[in-house]
Amino acid sequence: MRGETGDMMMAVTYTPEAGETPVPLIALCEEDLSAWREDASPLEQGLAGADFRARPGQVVIVPGPDGKPARILLGLGASPGEASAFRTLAGRLPPGEFRLEGRPSGLEPTDAALAFALGLYRFERYRRRETAPPQLFVPGADVAEVESLAEACALARDLINTPANDLGPAELEGAARELAGRFGAGIEVIAGDELLAKGYPAVHAVGRAAAPGREPRMIEITWGEAGRPGLVLVGKGVMFDTGGLDLKPSAGMRLMKKDMGGAAHVLALGAMVMEARLPVRLSILVPTVENAVSGDAMRPGDVLATRKGLSVEVGNTDAEGRLILADALTRASELSPDLTLDLATLTGAARVALGPQLPPFFTDDDDLAAAIEAGARKASDPVWRLPLWKGYLPSLETEIADLKNDPDAWAQAGAMTAALFLQKFAPAGAWAHFDIFAWNPRAQPGYPAGGEAQAIRGLFAMLKARYA
Repeated sequence: MRGETGDMMMAVTYTPEAGETPVPLIALCEEDLSAWREDASPLEQGLAGADFRARPGQVVIVPGPDGKPARILLGLGASPGEASAFRTLAGRLPPGEFRLEGRPSGLEPTDAALAFALGLYRFERYRRRETAPPQLFVPGADVAEVESLAEACALARDLINTPANDLGPAELEGAARELAGRFGAGIEVIAGDELLAKGYPAVHAVGRAAAPGREPRMIEITWGEAGRPGLVLVGKGVMFDTGGLDLKPSAGMRLMKKDMGGAAHVLALGAMVMEARLPVRLSILVPTVENAVSGDAMRPGDVLATRKGLSVEVGNTDAEGRLILADALTRASELSPDLTLDLATLTGAARVALGPQLPPFFTDDDDLAAAIEAGARKASDPVWRLPLWKGYLPSLETEIADLKNDPDAWAQAGAMTAALFLQKFAPAGAWAHFDIFAWNPRAQPGYPAGGEAQAIRGLFAMLKARYA
């Protein structure tokens, strides 16, 4: 299930044919503005006016005698300029063919082309746009890398945007099988009551209330040669979250088709790793459920078994993501990985802390944190480290089990307490947890409302630096 990404790919890989005259695009930093004004035509200066300050994403379309675009000016901000401005550009250009002809020396053409590609994304499974997307030729860009990363991000966004009536546990399994087949990877799926026999009791407990055909399952993809450093990606795959018996209000349920965003992200990041043929032994673990309501639903006060052997008292059935991740992270431990990364749309508290655009991550490994932050900066894919503050561990204690899934209210820091819960099941080595939102709540040029890929471009940059 790779979605309708063909138009986007064509726009990214566009190369002018002989005789074509694409509209020139000039990208300017703030410090280049004075020099540009000295050489600009009176028309360009008049249209740009004093309001053109080369701010990031600022666009001026200079018309020709026929009224059609003859030149495009794009602001990049401070030197060497923000490649993300090209993402905004993609949402503001009219249909047509364009060529980047002027850019600061410090701006990487591949970064610019990728940002433009990301800005072209539209989810079109149910409604096609009427106009063709603009096409941009960026000399010097690594087209293969742009296509790989843009297509992987489009996969994540397509999956997140697809409603639950068309994307349940079985359909996500189908997407995983398609991905595994594309790269010659192995795949194992454990479904339904077999989860109990194979040691995934928490995944089973969360998903057992779903309707026939939407049974819970554990998906495991394996790729790469044995003996290479083990990389495990774990993604929360709650295909729809009603909250269970602790039922969400309607407003809280409205976007819960996206509660499988972590699963979508690790499939996309796995695609990047496999496409680049990084020298790792990759495992992608996706616990996949629907948190539904029926007579078989788990109840507040139930005590669940986990793969690790720890018992968990269910204080709130709407804190289900950490339960399925507990089994998956235990499975990750059994693989003795060099590095484990988990991604999940886990807590509203993360949004309260940092909002929808800046996902937090948690790790006790300072070297790993520094590498993650360096990759995020390189890819212009922001994340922010929050602490695993051990002072909140007592909030997970309970009288009748090893721990509980709803921390005491006194701790307040919901994103941190969720991460502390996961840490009890995580592998002993390098591990980081990402609490992503996976959604643009406000439409802006280049950022349509809906599913968004967060952190994975930065993580891929980190993984390339670590393993390539």
